[in-house]
Amino acid sequence: MTYKQIKWMILFIPTLTIGVWEYVRHQFLLSYISMDIGNWITPLLVYIVSVTLLSRLFSMLEKIQRELESERANKVALEAREQLAKELHDGVAQSLFLLSVKVDRLEFITDQEKYNHEIYKIRKTVHEVNRYVRQAISHLSYSTTLAEDAPQRESLNEKVKQIAEEVLISMDVDWNISDESLNPKEKVELLACIREAVINIQKHAHATKGWIEGKGNKEEWKVTIKDNGIGLLGDPFNYNDSYGLNIMYERAKEMSWDLRVATENNYTLVELHKVGEKVGEMR
Repeated sequence: MTYKQIKWMILFIPTLTIGVWEYVRHQFLLSYISMDIGNWITPLLVYIVSVTLLSRLFSMLEKIQRELESERANKVALEAREQLAKELHDGVAQSLFLLSVKVDRLEFITDQEKYNHEIYKIRKTVHEVNRYVRQAISHLSYSTTLAEDAPQRESLNEKVKQIAEEVLISMDVDWNISDESLNPKEKVELLACIREAVINIQKHAHATKGWIEGKGNKEEWKVTIKDNGIGLLGDPFNYNDSYGLNIMYERAKEMSWDLRVATENNYTLVELHKVGEKVGEMR
C-alpha cells in the first residue's frame, strides 16, 4: 500500500463508517434502538475503528515515513561521498601526480639554487595536499549532518577550542561569533585558516602564549589570532617557507575576506575580517 493510499484511507474510513452506520440505523434499526442510544453508539463506533483499523494505518504511515527519511539520509551520504571523491581527484590525486613529477626532476638538477627552489615547490605541494584532505574531510562532515541533528553538532566555539588544544602553546579562546553567522563553506574555510595560523605559531613564532578572538555577526565579523613570539621581519608572504600564509591568503581572497598579518606592540597578529555592506569599526 502506498503512502498516498494510506492517507486517503485514513480520511475516508471514519466518514464511510458513520455513513453506513447512520443508513443502517435509520433504515433497519430505528424501531429497535432509540435516538439517544444511537447517538451514543455513533462515537463509540468511531473510537473502535480508530483504535483498530486507523491505528494500524498510522503505524504503516510512520514506517513509510521512517523509510523515506532513511533513504534521504542515504542520499545525502552518497552525495557527500561523490563530493569527497571529486575533491580528492581534483586536489589530492592531481597534486600527488605533480609531486611525483617534481621528485623525478630533482635527480637531474645540478644547480643548487634550482634544487632549493624545487624543494620549496615540493614542500608547498605537500602542504596543499594536506589542505585538500582537511577541506574534503570538513566538507564531508558538514554535508552528512542532517538538519535535525544540528543540536548535537559541535559548535564553532568548540571546534576553535579543539584547534587551540592541538598545539603545545597555551592558547586563550574568546569566541563571540554565532554558528548562524557563517554558512558551511565559510566555516570550513575559516577553521582551516585558524588552524594554519595556530600551527604557524607552534612552528615559527617561539611564543609562550597565544590568543584567538572572534567577534561580530552575519554581516560583519573579525577573527584575530595573536601570539607573543619573535614577530615578523619584512613581508611575511615573501618568506621561503610562507606557502602556508600564501594558501591562507588565497582562501581569504576566494571568500572576499580581508587578511592582515603584522607585528604590533610586540605581538604578531593574523586578522581575518569579513566586511559588511556598511564599512566601519567593529564594536
